[in-house]
Amino acid sequence: MKQNWKPGTMIAPVPAVMVSCSDGNINNILTIAWTGTICSEPAMCYISVRPERYSYDIIRRTGEFVINLTTSALAKATDWCGVRSGRDFDKFAYCNLTPEKCQHVAAVAIAESPVSIECRVKQIIPLGSHDMFIAEVVGVMVDSSLLDPQTGKLDLSRADLLGYAHGEYFSLGEKLGTFGWSVKGSTKRQEQRNNSKK
Repeated sequence: MKQNWKPGTMIAPVPAVMVSCSDGNINNILTIAWTGTICSEPAMCYISVRPERYSYDIIRRTGEFVINLTTSALAKATDWCGVRSGRDFDKFAYCNLTPEKCQHVAAVAIAESPVSIECRVKQIIPLGSHDMFIAEVVGVMVDSSLLDPQTGKLDLSRADLLGYAHGEYFSLGEKLGTFGWSVKGSTKRQEQRNNSKK
């Protein structure tokens, strides 16, 4: 039996990403869990950031940031960049991470990340504890080791991506299927017929 709890941030798992930003002089990294895709055409995403975070003003001023996907190998750096402030540390140097030049934005990416998503802010929405930065994806950098040598298709299972659920980090587990696998080989008419027999 389910219990009734007060409203809270219970959606899980969510990505644990490192967001990099630059103001021309300073490169910084901010760990974010409140992030996701919000539109396919054009490709758009969001990050939600507390206004007191050091990166908030950099992203607001420049209108640019990079979402860097994280892996099990980057788990410690991901956590560290979420609990330490860029006001006090050079996070790239402290975590032995490499700033990587982007093609479409002035913000730098993290070279060690398998996928870096270049973003340009379109709108900022104050929500309460966080402000949501809605952004258009203007470029994507993908490590060639994630591409199938025969087909060139992206295989993110090779990346050992990191997930986050209620204060804990997890390595993504076994693949259970692909989009549409539940209906593969069947037709809509067959499914309707099967449902009518229930």
